[in-house]
Amino acid sequence: MFDSITPLLSDPAAWAALVTLIVMEVVLGIDNLIFISILSNKLPPEHRSRVRRIGISLALVMRLALLSTIAWIVTLTAPVFAVMGNEFSWKDMILIVGGLFLVWKATKEIHHTVDPNPSHDLLDKDKGKTDVVISNAGAAIFQIILIDLVFSVDSILTAVGMTEHLPIMVVAVLVAITVMLLAADPLGDFIDKNPTIVMLALGFLLMIGMVLIAEGFGAHVPKGYIYAAMAFSAGVEVLNMMSRKASTKRESAQQLRAQANQAEARARAAEAEADAADSRA
Repeated sequence: MFDSITPLLSDPAAWAALVTLIVMEVVLGIDNLIFISILSNKLPPEHRSRVRRIGISLALVMRLALLSTIAWIVTLTAPVFAVMGNEFSWKDMILIVGGLFLVWKATKEIHHTVDPNPSHDLLDKDKGKTDVVISNAGAAIFQIILIDLVFSVDSILTAVGMTEHLPIMVVAVLVAITVMLLAADPLGDFIDKNPTIVMLALGFLLMIGMVLIAEGFGAHVPKGYIYAAMAFSAGVEVLNMMSRKASTKRESAQQLRAQANQAEARARAAEAEADAADSRA
């Protein structure tokens, strides 16, 4: 093992591949992290951090397990059957199923968010029943496992396509998962405190699901376009949040000034009444 690592330490191409792969793995991990954050926020606050860490830990285990069977992973890209001249591999089928799951989940959560009278869902909060909390956490972890599998296969196949050195892949995965662990709670809390971000994140998941389905059917969508659109939307939403915050501050300042003016008017009226009383005396 160490004999294979030592030559890589002095190889500039290996370092360049490592940096590139780390960036790619972190970017691919954002999709996984958004899903975990939205799903964990459906749980009571005391369970959220634990479920996030379980989900991310499972993602690490799945990625490392897939790396250990890298020879088998490569065969997932081999055609299994063809429909009307279009060949489908196990990777394609995993992407299609995962994409459909993301589309279904995002659509369901969007409907749940905008529906004024939402029906009770398996992941709805119910503080009156402790057994529901346990069921919710289990259901959340189960759904996280499903989506972890999809993103793990996509992540490892991307790594295999970028480098042939297993140590580089392992280090890139470990760094990406560490970043996800550090960002999980801040991202989840940020989404929870900003309701408009929830809808934006659900929109991201819907788009990612459609992209996975398209790639499963052989239509390659450049990742740069996807993440550029996500970054632009996020930037616009940040500007909206800043605008709302500034508007709230202006309204608060106006209310304080109005209250001060009313207090001053009352003080003047009281002073005028006191002067009038003194003059009558």
